[in-house]
Amino acid sequence: MEHLFTSESIISFLILTVLEVVLGIDNVIFVSIILSRLKNKLDMKKARITWMITGILSRVALLAILGWLLNQKGKSLFTISGKGFDLASTVMLVGGLFLIYKSVKEIHTKLEGEDHIKEVSGKAKLTYGQGIMQILVIDAIFSLDSVITAGGTAKHLEIMVAAVIIAMVVMFLFSPFISTFIEKHPTLKMLALSFLVMIGLSLIMEGWNAEAAHQLGLKNYIYFGMAFSFCVEMLNMVMRNRAKRKMGIHEGLENEIHP
Repeated sequence: MEHLFTSESIISFLILTVLEVVLGIDNVIFVSIILSRLKNKLDMKKARITWMITGILSRVALLAILGWLLNQKGKSLFTISGKGFDLASTVMLVGGLFLIYKSVKEIHTKLEGEDHIKEVSGKAKLTYGQGIMQILVIDAIFSLDSVITAGGTAKHLEIMVAAVIIAMVVMFLFSPFISTFIEKHPTLKMLALSFLVMIGLSLIMEGWNAEAAHQLGLKNYIYFGMAFSFCVEMLNMVMRNRAKRKMGIHEGLENEIHP
């Protein structure tokens, strides 16, 4: 146990916890969008708790078999045009395609409107089972990236597990706020979905050629773009709120002058 309390272990634990939270932002955004489409608040609460429990269990299980996962790197499951794809590459490719599909579908739903969706499919909201299945798939996609990061940052399994659990709890605590905030601001939801499409594309590129993707630093560009766009949207929201308040004051004065 003494090796867990050395300065090196403590620093790696703190760094890994921050990295896990940052990597989990994409996960939280998409899970929040899925939760907002569930039929009632009770289903949302149950799904959120299920997500946290399964998220922790899946990551701990992946960490336990991390050695085996890393050994699969370079061992091709199949080949396309002479290029081999191992387990991690396959998960990245399939996950990226799924993420793009779901994001584009959500954008289409948002642009077409709920009434149109009801006319076409007869239902606009997700059932609890549908929501859970989508959350589990999304979480599985992001779990692999999270676990590989943990394996490359910390040396001891106990530190990896502790950091992952803390990161999941932080994501769980903030997901209701993020879900409510995104639902109240449609432009922000559209912005988040647009970046999820880009993240899906980066996963496909990483699955196709991981070394080239890392050298290009694709995720760094995407996260920078997300942060910059989010700041611009926050400024727009502040300006819109000020304009609404001024309009409200103006209408109030008009009513007092001309009752």
